Amino acid sequence: MTVASASRLTLFDLDNTLLAGDSDYEWGQFLVDRGVLERDEYEAQNQAFYEQYKAGVLDIHEYLGFALGPLARHTPEDLARWHADFMDTRIRPMMAAPARALVRRHLEAGDLCAVITATNSFVTAPIAREFGIPHLLATEPEQVDGLFTGKVAGTPCFREGKIVRLHQWLGGLGHALADFEASTFYSDSLNDLPLLSIVTHPVAVDPDDTLAAEAATRGWPAISLR
Repeated sequence: MTVASASRLTLFDLDNTLLAGDSDYEWGQFLVDRGVLERDEYEAQNQAFYEQYKAGVLDIHEYLGFALGPLARHTPEDLARWHADFMDTRIRPMMAAPARALVRRHLEAGDLCAVITATNSFVTAPIAREFGIPHLLATEPEQVDGLFTGKVAGTPCFREGKIVRLHQWLGGLGHALADFEASTFYSDSLNDLPLLSIVTHPVAVDPDDTLAAEAATRGWPAISLR
């Protein structure tokens, strides 16, 4: 089924939804373990930002200034080499069989499928490809002449920003959300309540406490992919 003829839209959050872990957090820890980043300072900041994210109080622009900085300080060749090792050692072990099966089921049904994630596209594009998901909506790191600047380009794909980015992407395909007979979004996080609230089939996946309570109140299904 082509994009033009797909009647169902399926969106997947990535971290702690399809993945049994957080790729953004793990990328930072991977760089620490490789000796690329100084352990004590970076680990403390990385953990603090992760706790803010889980609590729903993260300042996304402050965080991105922290998270995108390492991309700007290293060559594309080094980054690509490190990411290949990161995929082998950190990401593939977090790609559980139930998550792979869920994605495969939606793809085989002919749904228009996309990953929609706050984590930047450098980290997540290879992960989306590994799942076989053809489209990725992610926070975009700014590049100039093929090099990362450490800044963000456009709207961060976070909270209400996911809705902005979704509408932009669908518009570029000649679609609107209302065009689809069914729209499904799988997520674990309270931060995704804005997008969960506008699709026809919101699904809580191994949800945090806030999302679990909201899903129960609204009658949304909850599943586990662990």
